[in-house]
Amino acid sequence: MSVRRLILAIQFLTRLPTPQVKDFRNDDLSRSAVYYPLVGAIIGALLMLPLYLLDGRPWLAGALALLLWVWVTGALHLDGLGDVADAFGAAHRDPQRFLEVLKDPHMGVFGVVTLVMQLLLKFVLLGELATSSLWYGIVLVPAWARWGTLWWSRLLPSLHGAGMAERFSWQLSLRSLWLWALLLAAITAFVAWPLLLALLLVPLVAFYWRRRLGGISGDCLGASVEVTESLLLLALVLAA
Repeated sequence: MSVRRLILAIQFLTRLPTPQVKDFRNDDLSRSAVYYPLVGAIIGALLMLPLYLLDGRPWLAGALALLLWVWVTGALHLDGLGDVADAFGAAHRDPQRFLEVLKDPHMGVFGVVTLVMQLLLKFVLLGELATSSLWYGIVLVPAWARWGTLWWSRLLPSLHGAGMAERFSWQLSLRSLWLWALLLAAITAFVAWPLLLALLLVPLVAFYWRRRLGGISGDCLGASVEVTESLLLLALVLAA
């Protein structure tokens, strides 16, 4: 394991304190991406704390878990979800218009409404999960979603030639992608089997982006993470 790349992965995906990494190179972002599922598991382990410590007070546990989730990720993927919602709302199925709106840094009505609904959905699902027998499965939800970023960025073309999706994909190996899939699937089968849905969900998200836009961008990656996390949470709640 490269500790340097793990630190870079933690720095990019979270607000957690880490040692400073000097001499950042152009390929560091892509090479560190192999540790994204591990960083996701770290995020999930943190989310377990309010669910465990506030046993018997599910809605308070759900609210604090959501606050922790937003803080620890710096709302990174929520930002992508809001941008994609605005672009879809204003594009009227025109791919070129979609890309133009996606570049606009301002948040519109479509984005704001989508973010409010997403946060409400996660809050309710976390509250329900707090009383579920599968509550500890939360540790694997962010891990699977971040494994999805490896799949999407590796197997889909970038909508922007030098965009974030392209920077992720150019050093990723298919071997690492499948090794993470096998490891996560093995753990999930024993810990929280409903999350095996991710093995179907992640390719379906890739199929959607290829069919709808012909590729993916950094904002689309963020939106995909949010949608995947919500659907996996729903699977845990419904299966308990």
